[in-house]
Amino acid sequence: MKKWLYAAGLGLALATSAVAQAADKIAVVNVSSIFQQSPQRAVLAKQLENEFKGRATELQSMERDLQTKMQRLQRDGSTMKASERSSLEKSVMAQRETFSTKAQAFEQDNRRRQTEERNKILSRIQDAVKSVASKEGYDVVIDANAVAYATNAKDITADVLKHVK
Repeated sequence: MKKWLYAAGLGLALATSAVAQAADKIAVVNVSSIFQQSPQRAVLAKQLENEFKGRATELQSMERDLQTKMQRLQRDGSTMKASERSSLEKSVMAQRETFSTKAQAFEQDNRRRQTEERNKILSRIQDAVKSVASKEGYDVVIDANAVAYATNAKDITADVLKHVK
């Protein structure tokens, strides 16, 4: 077992040194910074807000109505007729279930759309990284957040940001 681990470690070390020797020009890019500064990000946020505005308003209205009924039940429940109280309890339970289902669907749809749009922006950033790297002749481009230390790597974040805008 020790021989196997030693061989695996030696193989990894050799592969790592071979990659380092093969890479003549290395650059780093801060993708998260580019994403945060991207003008498309603000447009995306506004677009998604408008897309889900109607459903969000509906859910808020449902929530207010449900809270009103629950407060009424709590406040007046002991003085209500049994049939009236039972009817209100059933109404609250049904409305709570409907609200929960709609809220869950809203969250899933919103999350899915945000992921889709974020991936479009990240794809655009990736294309810009490839373009800048090939134009400037870089062999390897690494995300700056994945690098602990790099002495000879050039930061091309600003160039990529210009290309994305």
